[in-house]
Amino acid sequence: MKMKMSFRWYGKDDPISLEYISQIPGMRSIVSAVYDVKPGEVWPEESLKKMKEECDASGLVFDVVESIPVHEDIKLGRGDVDHLLDVYCENIRRCAKYGVKCVTYNFMPVFDWTRTQLDKKAPDGSTSLVMYWDQMRGLDPLKDDIHLPGWDSSYTQDEVRELITAYGEIGEDGLWANLEKFLKKVIPVAEECGVRMAIHPDDPPYPIFGLPRIITCEANLDRFLALVDSPANSLCLCTGSLGCAESNDIPAMVRKYAQMDRIAFMHIRNVRIMEDGSFEERAHLSSCGSLDIYQIVKALCECGYEGYVRPDHGRMIWGETGKPGYGLFDRALGATYINGLFEACEKSLS
Repeated sequence: MKMKMSFRWYGKDDPISLEYISQIPGMRSIVSAVYDVKPGEVWPEESLKKMKEECDASGLVFDVVESIPVHEDIKLGRGDVDHLLDVYCENIRRCAKYGVKCVTYNFMPVFDWTRTQLDKKAPDGSTSLVMYWDQMRGLDPLKDDIHLPGWDSSYTQDEVRELITAYGEIGEDGLWANLEKFLKKVIPVAEECGVRMAIHPDDPPYPIFGLPRIITCEANLDRFLALVDSPANSLCLCTGSLGCAESNDIPAMVRKYAQMDRIAFMHIRNVRIMEDGSFEERAHLSSCGSLDIYQIVKALCECGYEGYVRPDHGRMIWGETGKPGYGLFDRALGATYINGLFEACEKSLS
């Protein structure tokens, strides 16, 4: 297959071993990061070297980083931004030195993703991540102590309030301006290193608590890609994140950006959108959710996509416990299903 199947692994703290991951048919790449270094600090080369060696020993390739976090001061355009950008560039260089070809990141204010529950039980007994609006209504992080899943627990409530206020002051225009500065500094370094930077969409792709969100829809993806017109400035197109908004035609977006060669990484998962806009993460199979995974894969194949793919969040099934969304069993099923779709689509074109 042209595409490169990958699997996210959280290093030494991940209960899922590289040995188990390597047993998934068609698995090639490991997606990981240095998790014990704070945003804005340089990653130790020893950590990257060890990860590469561990993956090599298991017959896997460590060539995707997810992610190098972007410090909040870069997004807000405050403090010693130039130093933080220099550190970010150094981390790209270090990753490239140890074989990394793709670096995923996001530009979401404060929170990487928002869910209201991590273990919603389905009728079949499996559990998954969900976001229900009726659980969000009436919450005000500027007044209430809120601890939603996915929110960085390293922030105090006062720090969260300060950040929300600061982002409210700069708004979407300020966030766009700071993203442009980031890209103009980082993308030339990525080009020199042979690395493709892949921005992850906002999850979900609409405002939460009034925070500006900008990587949300086709018009904004067009605007983003135009900021620095380079293959090194690309997308991590997450079907489940963008797919939470019914207005996003995911197969059409995949086809458009794959034809432009501006997708470096595909996160493939399914969601069921509810009548009020709430959503539930579901099994990867098209019939389990609101997204047509076959049409998404067909678009990739017809465009000759050769980038990275990974099964994104899985349910917890068969009694497995662990990091919500990142168990072994359902993601392995997802990888197998996606591999089958790619094989069928590619053979139909030959």
